[in-house]
Amino acid sequence: MEIAVIGNQEFILGFRLAGIRKTYPVESDETLVAHINRVLDDPAVGILVLQSGDLKKIPRRLQMTLEESVKPTVITIGAEEGGLSMRERIKRSVGVDLWK
Repeated sequence: MEIAVIGNQEFILGFRLAGIRKTYPVESDETLVAHINRVLDDPAVGILVLQSGDLKKIPRRLQMTLEESVKPTVITIGAEEGGLSMRERIKRSVGVDLWK
């Protein structure tokens, strides 16, 4: 499984330096939605990383799809966590509560 990262140039730069190949730069809200849809259709992607601020820019229906997605597991990084906590996302994707 691969990790995909969607965000502005500054956000994805660190992930690129860490060796993540599937990085998608966002120039506008339209490209943000297009990249998210591309990643959702890619069966090789297991984790999608987004900025929490970008989650608010997409249509509500797509937000709900991301919040309910198990594969890929969606992780938001930023000032505020959107949707489920990291613990709940891991529990949903793995099937076990690792904190117990």
